[in-house]
Amino acid sequence: MTISHNDFIARPGVINKQGHLPDPSELVCVEIPKVFDQCLIKRCLVYGCGPDTVDTDAELRSDPLDDPRVFTGCRDFKLKLISVEKIPLKKNPSYKKVIVCFVISFYAEYINCDGETKCEFYEINRTEVIPKLYCPDSIAQISATTVPTGKSSDLDSEIIKLELVAECLDGIFCTDDCDESVLDITLGFHLIVKCELIVQLLIPAYGYCPIPCQCEEECEDDPCEKFDRAPVPKFFPDQKLKPLFDDECEDDE
Repeated sequence: MTISHNDFIARPGVINKQGHLPDPSELVCVEIPKVFDQCLIKRCLVYGCGPDTVDTDAELRSDPLDDPRVFTGCRDFKLKLISVEKIPLKKNPSYKKVIVCFVISFYAEYINCDGETKCEFYEINRTEVIPKLYCPDSIAQISATTVPTGKSSDLDSEIIKLELVAECLDGIFCTDDCDESVLDITLGFHLIVKCELIVQLLIPAYGYCPIPCQCEEECEDDPCEKFDRAPVPKFFPDQKLKPLFDDECEDDE
C-alpha cells in the first residue's frame, strides 16, 4: 500500500520498503550521459625494462634513493585520459575497437635510515586496447551557447570515460645497474572503460530536491563535563567461561 504525498518527504535515500512510495508528481525530460557499453580491465604490473607489456612497466622503478629502509605505501592516485581512438568494426560499425592512452600518477612513501619519511613520484603511461565496445554514433548534432559570452560551440555527444581504482600491492628496494638503491613498485588497478552518449531521458520525479539541513557545527565540550557524562568503565575483563550444561536438557530415563 502506497503512502500519500502528505506523509512523504521527497529526499535522496535508500528505498528500504518496495511499493511504499507515492506516485511521482511529474514526468520530466532530462539530458544526461547514458552508458551504452562498458568493460573492466584488471592489471597487476611489476617493473620490467624495455617496452611495456600487459604485466610489466618500465616506469615502476624510482630514481636513485638515499638510504631507504622501509616501504610504507602509496597515496594520491590520479588518472588522466590522454587520447582515444575509435575504429569501427567492418561487420557492425556501431561496435568500435577502442584504443585509450592514459596516465596513472601517485606518490610512494618510504622511511630512510635516519627515520625520515620520504616520497617518490611515479607517472605510469599506459595504452589499453578494447577489441569490441558498443559505441554507436550519435544521430543528432549538438551545439550550445555558454554564459556570459553567448558564443556557440559544438559539443561531442559521444563520450569515452575512464574510472580507476588502484593500489600499490608491494614495494621492493633493490639496486640498479649503477649499484644505486631504487624502489620497484607492484601496481594493481581496476579500470572501467565506458562509452556514453548525451541523450534525453523521460523519468518520474517528485519535483526539486528539498533544501538540505544546515551544516552541523562542531562544539568544543569541556573535558570534565564530557568525562562526567561518560559511563563508568568495567574494572575487570569479561571471563571466557563455557556453559556448565548443554542448551538442550536430556530427559531423565
